[in-house]
Amino acid sequence: MRIWLDGGLRDAETARVSAFDHGLTVGDGIFETLKAVDGRPFALTRHLDRLARSARGLGLPEPDPDEVRRACAAVLAANPMPLGRLRITCTGGHGPLGSDRGAHGPTLMVALGPTARRPDTTAVITVPWTRNERGALTGLKTTSYAENVVALARAREHGATEALFGNTADRLCEGTGSNVFVVLDGEIHTPPVASGCLPGITRALTVEWTGARETDLPLDVLERADEIFLTSTLRDVQAVHRVDGRELPGAPGPVTAKALRVFTERAADDLDP
Repeated sequence: MRIWLDGGLRDAETARVSAFDHGLTVGDGIFETLKAVDGRPFALTRHLDRLARSARGLGLPEPDPDEVRRACAAVLAANPMPLGRLRITCTGGHGPLGSDRGAHGPTLMVALGPTARRPDTTAVITVPWTRNERGALTGLKTTSYAENVVALARAREHGATEALFGNTADRLCEGTGSNVFVVLDGEIHTPPVASGCLPGITRALTVEWTGARETDLPLDVLERADEIFLTSTLRDVQAVHRVDGRELPGAPGPVTAKALRVFTERAADDLDP
């Protein structure tokens, strides 16, 4: 496996990042995950735009989009596979053992790993912890992911693949690595960005392509929604057949099935929508 690290391709076994890298010591970094099909990344421009927004929000230098594109192309060419998870990571770089940043400049890494197509449906749980819709990192895709690690481990313990969060106002927010949609009386709704959720790329495309509405939703909407589905880079549109102890028989329902069909068709027509 070959990865891109600070300007060139390296063997994954020998590539090294400093033990003092701020991404490691304090989680001072940003990242993007893209789906790559037969060596071609999906929605790369949107992901690069969000990477830049996350950098600005965290106070990091914006990564050079041309360099990141070159890095992605080089990694994809060096590691051919039918379906891959392409990960772009940019950190604060070598720094002191504290929250202050150093002056060495950022670290840029691009790596690729194989993945499999997700099942048509999945189970989710809700967790007792909340997203802070007013936090400093709200809406940014940062490497400070420990909260998601804990919640996802709880989901695995309960036979689920995703954990859903409410926010501090007890409104529906998002999953550890996905956005959530609900169907009410035939209409698709998803929490607004103001809820504290990450503005997902697949979320945005699903809203554009299906006419879904951004709606402030109580967390208990999950107890009465006709259908529920998740969106993310690697899930695309994935139906939920169980949330906590509630079964949703027949998933994917008709509205979710149509959303999946529309997304699949539109994504196939344009790899960089």
